[in-house]
Amino acid sequence: MKRLTVVLAVAVSIAVLLPLYAQVGKSVGLLDANRATQQELMGVPNLNADLVTAIMNKRPFANVTELTATLTGLTSAQLNETYGKVFVHVNLNTATDDELRSIPAAQPNRIVREFKEYRPYKSLSVFHREMRKYWDETEVTRLEQYVFVPINLNTATDEEILTIPHAQPQRFLREFKEYRPYMSLDQFHREMRKYWDEKEVTRLQRYVTLN
Repeated sequence: MKRLTVVLAVAVSIAVLLPLYAQVGKSVGLLDANRATQQELMGVPNLNADLVTAIMNKRPFANVTELTATLTGLTSAQLNETYGKVFVHVNLNTATDDELRSIPAAQPNRIVREFKEYRPYKSLSVFHREMRKYWDETEVTRLEQYVFVPINLNTATDEEILTIPHAQPQRFLREFKEYRPYMSLDQFHREMRKYWDEKEVTRLQRYVTLN
């Protein structure tokens, strides 16, 4: 019995610590517009073949505003439904009011007010803790999948780096750390271009900072 208690205590400790590593919200069903496959996009409400082709051709999107401009012909209600299934992560520290209002929610203006109140965010765990003052765990987890806090290029842990959505996470981790310390974002871009094309490096750069 004592052994079981110790095991449970360790499990709880790990569960508490894990969110500290996360800097990009974990998906609970939301697709990343910059990485979703054509087949996945075709299953999103209100997206037809033409819109899916436009998304594939114009990505990576720097923000959800660019995605909205691509989804021509959709009404506000349709966009809200579509963004319940696919989105472009918003930077918690720099997102505009319009970007934050794009997150599907019953009270979009409240999203803007509460999200901005605690800037600058040091980590996603801070966001989670503060938002629990206003919404229950289920809703905060849903909202969290729409956002990210940029990771520091020179100090981010392996766990933080691996939260950046990537098709080759272990390779990305290795190459990411190889060129530390970075002196500029331009250097990051230049070094990563040795391994990935311009579009992919541009997508990755959204998630990093030297601040």
